[in-house]
Formats: sequence, structure tokens, C-alpha cells
Amino acid sequence: MATTVKKAKSVWFCSNCGNEYSKWMGKCPACGEWNTMVEKEVVTGKHPAAVSLPGAGRKPMPLRDVTTTVEDRVSLGNAEIDRILGGGIVKGSLVLMGGEPGIGKSTLSLQLPLGCPALKTLYVSGEESVKQVKMRADRLGGDASNCFIYSETAMENIIAEAQEIAPDLMIVDSVQTMYCENVESTAGSVTQVKEVAATLLRFAKGSGIPVILIGHITKEGAIAGPKVLEHIVDVVLQFEGENRGAYRVLRSIKNRFGSTSELAVFEMTGTGLRQVANPSELLVPMHEDGLSGTAVSAMLDGNRPFMFEVQALVSSAVYGTAQRSATGFDVRRLNMLLAVLERRAGFKLSQKDVFLNMAGGLRITDPACDLAVIGAVLSSNFDYAIPRDVCFAGEVGLSGEIRPVSQAGRRAVEAARLGFRRIFVSSYTHFDVKPEGIDLVKVADIPALVRTLFR
Repeated sequence: MATTVKKAKSVWFCSNCGNEYSKWMGKCPACGEWNTMVEKEVVTGKHPAAVSLPGAGRKPMPLRDVTTTVEDRVSLGNAEIDRILGGGIVKGSLVLMGGEPGIGKSTLSLQLPLGCPALKTLYVSGEESVKQVKMRADRLGGDASNCFIYSETAMENIIAEAQEIAPDLMIVDSVQTMYCENVESTAGSVTQVKEVAATLLRFAKGSGIPVILIGHITKEGAIAGPKVLEHIVDVVLQFEGENRGAYRVLRSIKNRFGSTSELAVFEMTGTGLRQVANPSELLVPMHEDGLSGTAVSAMLDGNRPFMFEVQALVSSAVYGTAQRSATGFDVRRLNMLLAVLERRAGFKLSQKDVFLNMAGGLRITDPACDLAVIGAVLSSNFDYAIPRDVCFAGEVGLSGEIRPVSQAGRRAVEAARLGFRRIFVSSYTHFDVKPEGIDLVKVADIPALVRTLFR
């Protein structure tokens, strides 16, 4: 029987997308990024398959003959996490959680077993010692009777211990610190990250044990490592928020077993992350009446509406060139809205500084926030305070028209529940049943908004 001779050679990997090339190139042909080539030494020859899924080796069968069952889910004892995962974590799934340093990834991952002692959990730490994890667990509190701590970075040892303990849940912190002995490269390299993820995927699918994998992010905000890492896993969760702020947002970017439009809000306290079941009560205005430059938007988080405050400051440009700054909002969209105000409504803002802030440190992507941004900017520009019982829900187009948003009825009902009496929406918004306790102010474009709001 002939043996396969393994040889070492140098190849070039793109650190952005993970594609392999035989020579260095300034621009990656696959993703188009510049200066992302990294040289790595790999071993050629027979290599185990990267991914092995259940059912491999079977013959193709007609789709109509395939039988399906409802996913078997496990509750993690955290209502917000269960909701964002689609009703609990699916057995045998691989979940990737990324975020900036200090945002709370390790804190939340350790709070899960401490808050749900019914689950036997294996917590694998490649960054901290067992004593360090214990000190953090004592600070967080909870029941640690069914949580096993294992400080290790070799995947072969981790899989062996997991098979022996047979936990209900395994948490690995983090993928960049783990390595496989059969790969000739350092931990955190493109090859190691792919092999570690593939090893954990084979383990999760084969054993039915769900795995939560913690990942670092780059300075650009993307999860570090090859892009194929996000393709391998079943669920990708992204932690967002300011480290110095109180609130954190866990957003679902990819979910094979649920919706990707869900997000969960947490508050960082001295004893860990606290669930914010009703974000509206914390993100609505917390100041006296009569302040200009503030407006409240009715946002939709998946299937849950909530209200938050938009703050704007408009002042004369001091240095000649007007500044545009946005915190928690896309600055390019802010520039577009300001251009619409100038071209379609006649407001000269090109020589004025505009600063925008989303209260609570949230990052907002819902287009329904456009109308509130316009209202806050005009309020600051006129130095006119918008009444406290007024909120907004509408998307602004390039022609200055106000477009309808999805599920406007649910947004209006939530606004009425919190004491708002008027909500500005598009003239083309259709309501099956008129919400009670709130007036629907329908406006077609920006000039109509100005005439109605600032009369």
C-alpha cells in the first residue's frame, strides 16, 4: 500500500475572503481588496475532508421523498437570546458570536450556563485561565453547579473531553486562539481558523451538541478570519454598541433556523449584561420639555416595535467647511437626507455643521428612521422644540417624497401605548384597522411635513 508523502510549500491567502493563490498579488481577484495577501506555509498531500455532514455517502433521492421534522431546540434560559435564535438554540448547530474587545462577548457567553443550570455546559477558554474564569463567574453570580471550565487551545484535546463529558452545550472562546495539530500554521491564521471551524462543525452535527463560538473582529468591524468562516456556521450574531455606553445590541446577521431581522438589547451593569425586555421605556426622551433638535422614531426590531430618540445639532460652520458627523447612523445616508432637504425643500444647510446621534448607543439601519432624522435636523435648525407626544415613522426618497414603511400599524400601537398622541407617516400608508388613542398625521413630502409640524 503506497503512502502519501506530505510536502511543505508556501502559498498566499487573502485575509479578507480566504482564497488561496500560488503567488502574491496586490489585489485579490475574488473580493477586490488591496494588500490582503498573507504568506502561509501549508502541508500538501492527503488531508481529511474539511466538512463532513450527516448522510454523506448516500445516494441522491427525490426531494418529494425527503421527510422533515421540526428542529429540536434547547432553551438557554435567556429570553432575549432564545428569541433572536428563533425560539432557542437548535441541537447540533454552530453559532458564531462576534464583537469588539470589551463589548461583552465573554460575559454573555458565561452568563448563559450560570443562568441555566439545567444545561450541562462545557466552557472552553483559550484566552483565560480557569481561575480567571472563576473570578468573572463570582462577579456575575448565578448557579455554576453544572458548568465545566476547560482551559485549552488544542482542538484534539477539546473534542476528546467533550465526548467524555457529553454536555448539553459547548462554548468556545475564541476561534482565533484554537488550533489543530494536523495543520502546520499558527493559531489564528486563515488555515487554522477554517480547520477549527470545520472540526467544530463535524463535532456538532455528529453529536447533536450545539456549539457557541466566540470570534474577534477586525478594525473595520468584520469578523476576523476568512469569510468562509461565516459560511460554515449556522448562525452569526454581531455585538454592537459603544464600550463606554450602557446599552449593547446583539444583532442576527445570519440564521439558518430563524429570522435575520431580530435584535436583542442588553444593559451592561456591574453584575453583567441585563436583558432589556422593553427597550422603548429606556430609549424614549429622558429630559425636560422644550429642547430643540430631538425627535422620536418608531422602529421595528424584527416583529417587535420600539421607540427611540434621535438627536441632532445644526450650527454655523466654524472652519469654513461644513462637518457631517453621525453616531449610530450611516453618515452617507445623513448626507443624502441633507441633500434632499436642500434641493427639494430649499433649506440651505451646505454651510452648516450637522451632528446626529442615536440615543442609547444603538446603531440604527431601519429606513423608517429617515423621517425622525429630518424632523430632528429641522427642529435644531429652527430652534423649535417638537412636542413630546409626537413621533415619526417614514422613509424619505430622493425626490423628497415620504414613502410608507412596513407594519406601520404595529408601530402606531406601540407609540400609543407609551403615551404618544400623534405619529407622522406617509400619505400612502395603509392601515387595516385605525390604531386607537393616537392621531395619524399623513404627509406626502418634506414641504408638507414642514407645513404641518412647524406651523
